Amino acid sequence: MILDLFLKFYIHAQLFLRRRDGASAIEYVIIVAIVALVIVGVGTGLGEKIKGVLDKVVVALTPAA
Repeated sequence: MILDLFLKFYIHAQLFLRRRDGASAIEYVIIVAIVALVIVGVGTGLGEKIKGVLDKVVVALTPAA
């Protein structure tokens, strides 16, 4: 009884370790992480440029005294 349980556990562990399905999931995670880093990197510089443009718009819309 116990030996059958250990044998089943051993077989399932060997099958789990030989799977290659997870490799594509890991590749997708790496791609998503790289895209996120690019977005953060571009977004930081872009945010300052947008803020500058909006500040110019606010100054232009302010009524002259």
